[in-house]
Amino acid sequence: MYSASDLRKGLKIELEGVPYDITEFQFVKPGKGQAMYKCRIRNLLTGGTQDRTFREVEKIGKPDLFDQELIFSYLHGDDFVFSDPETYEEVHIHKDVMGDRKWFIVEDMRVSILFHNGKAIDIQLPTFVEKKIVETEPGFRGDTATNVTKPAKLDNGYEINVPLFINVGDVVRVDTRTGDYSDRVSTGKKS
Repeated sequence: MYSASDLRKGLKIELEGVPYDITEFQFVKPGKGQAMYKCRIRNLLTGGTQDRTFREVEKIGKPDLFDQELIFSYLHGDDFVFSDPETYEEVHIHKDVMGDRKWFIVEDMRVSILFHNGKAIDIQLPTFVEKKIVETEPGFRGDTATNVTKPAKLDNGYEINVPLFINVGDVVRVDTRTGDYSDRVSTGKKS
């Protein structure tokens, strides 16, 4: 158990069996009375946030959380199958836990999976992944205007907005946290 004085930004706590991450923290000492700890906490299961105030004497639960680094192996129905690089033990994670990250995962990708009470609740992919453009409007020489974008479809079917100079066959870097275009890695032109 944590006491209220242990609270700080980034600490993971458990309230009523649900794990939370403290995203903002403020210590408040009124003129008279008990000190209070005002926190903004993010639910690690749903992603929702709420404000919560703790008194100095309160006890806060410690969640049963652990991170494990695994490698993506293959798809099995609606499950993504990961394996431990040392024991080769397989872990199945349903596509609902993956969310939009399912669009950016590639074979043999190393990921960090957060477990709560033995159940996967979050997955961290590498920040960037490279994907090929398979469908977009053609770009023209001189199309270099800033902040003007067009839709493009990646090789996995995911659609993103890219600058006008991107063409079919180009390989682009995508930010896995936001799903947005980052930069062009290579062009699809044959030299």
